[in-house]
Amino acid sequence: MKTLLDKIWDSHVVKVIEEGPQQLYIDRLYCHEVTSPQAFEGLRARGIAPFRPEKIICMPDHNTPTHDQDKPIEDPVSRTQVETLEANTRMYGLTHYPMNDPRNGIIHVVGPERGLSLPGMTIVCGDSHTSTHGAVGAIAFGIGTSEVEMVLASQCILQQKPKAMRITVDGELGKGVTAKDLALYLMMKISTSGATGYFVEYAGSAVRSLSMEGRLTLCNLSIEMGARGGLVAPDEVTFEYLKGKPDAPKGADWDKAVARWRNLYSDEDAVFDKELRFDAADVSPMITYGTNPGMGMPVDSRIPADADAGALDYMGFEAGQQLLGHKVDYVFLGACTNGRIEDFRAFASVAAGRRKADEVVAWLVPGSWSVMRQIQAEGLDKVLEASGFEIRQPGCSACLAMNEDKVPAGKYCVSTSNRNFEGRQGPGARTILASPLTAAAAAVSGCIVDPRTLM
Repeated sequence: MKTLLDKIWDSHVVKVIEEGPQQLYIDRLYCHEVTSPQAFEGLRARGIAPFRPEKIICMPDHNTPTHDQDKPIEDPVSRTQVETLEANTRMYGLTHYPMNDPRNGIIHVVGPERGLSLPGMTIVCGDSHTSTHGAVGAIAFGIGTSEVEMVLASQCILQQKPKAMRITVDGELGKGVTAKDLALYLMMKISTSGATGYFVEYAGSAVRSLSMEGRLTLCNLSIEMGARGGLVAPDEVTFEYLKGKPDAPKGADWDKAVARWRNLYSDEDAVFDKELRFDAADVSPMITYGTNPGMGMPVDSRIPADADAGALDYMGFEAGQQLLGHKVDYVFLGACTNGRIEDFRAFASVAAGRRKADEVVAWLVPGSWSVMRQIQAEGLDKVLEASGFEIRQPGCSACLAMNEDKVPAGKYCVSTSNRNFEGRQGPGARTILASPLTAAAAAVSGCIVDPRTLM
C-alpha cells in the first residue's frame, strides 16, 4: 500500500528525529556556480571536505554566456562565480564539467541525458527546478545554500516528508499540444499554489504517452504549481531513454538495475493525500498573459475578466483581450524546461520553409553541448539557418537575467522557459510563456499565432 514517493523516500531514511524532520540520504548532489560558493566556504570554515565526492557533479550554467565561450566572461560578477566553482572543484577533487567541456550544459539537462539521474534516486541541487529529474522516477528537489553545505558535509539532509498528490491525465493530447501546454493548463486549473506541500506523481495514459523529454518538461514545471517536486513512475520509455547513456549502468549491472526499477510504481491500493484527474482532450496550446505561470489561457482564448489588474498593467494587457496577432519583439527557445533536442525538432518543424520575422530577435539556445551535437547531426541547424535563425551556445540564457541575454524593458518575449515573473528576463521585460511550437509560430509571424494554423 505504498506510493512511489513512499517507496523511494522510506528506503533513503537514515534516521527519524522524534518530533522533528527525517534524515534523508542523498544519492546525487548537483552543484552550479550560483548557490554553491557559500556552501563550500562553510566547509572550509569547519575544516572539513565533502563526505562522498563521487556523488557530486558540478557545472556552470546560469552565468555562462551563449557566445564566445572560449573567451573570458566579460561580466565580472558572472566570471567570478564561474571561476569560484572551478576553484572549489579543484580543491576538493570533484567532477566538474566547465564551459566548453563536451559534457557541459544546463545541469538539469545534462543529468538525465548522461544517465547521472536514475530511477529510485534521491537528487538535490541548490536550484528549484531540480524537480526536472523526477521524470526518470526519482525524488528530486531544490534546496537552499545551507542545505547544500549539509549534503556536501554528510551526504544527508534533514527534511520533513512531503504529502503525496497524484495528478492523472487520461486520453490523448490533441494536435499541436505539448507537455509544456499540459503543464501550463494544470497551473491554470489549480494555480501556482495548488500543489504546495506535496510531491506530485503524474499518471494516466496521456502522461504515459509522453516522451522522456516531455516528462522532463512536465516535472520541471511542478515547482511552479507550488509542489516540492514531481515524478513519473519509470517504464519502458524511461529504460529505453537511459540505456546506453554514458553514466548509466552497463551490461549485467544494467539488467539488475532495470529489474529493481520495475518495482518503482505506486501500489494499486496506495492512498494519496490528494488526487486530481483531468482529460487530455481539454488541453489546447497555451500562453500566459500575466506575471506568474498560473496566469495562462488557451492561445485562441481571451484574458479572463477577473485577471489580476496589477499583472495586466505590468504586461500592458486588458481583461477580455485576445492576444492572437499581438506583436512580439523577442522569442526564446531553451532553458531546462524546453532546451532539449525534441524542442528544437518541434521549433524547426514550424520554421522549415518559412523566414524569421525581421522585427523579431530570436535566441535559440541548446540545453547542452550534447543537444548541440544532435542538432547538427540531424541537420536542424541548416534548416533553422535557412529560415534566418542562429543557434547560440549552451547555457541558461534568457530564462533569467543573470547573463548577457536580457530582454529590454517593455519588450514582449514569447519564451519556452519556466517563469514569467516581473523582471525575470530583464528589468521591465514582459514574458509570455509558451511551447516550442507556439514560440516558433510567433518567431516566423512576428506576433502571437495559434501554432496549429502553421502545422
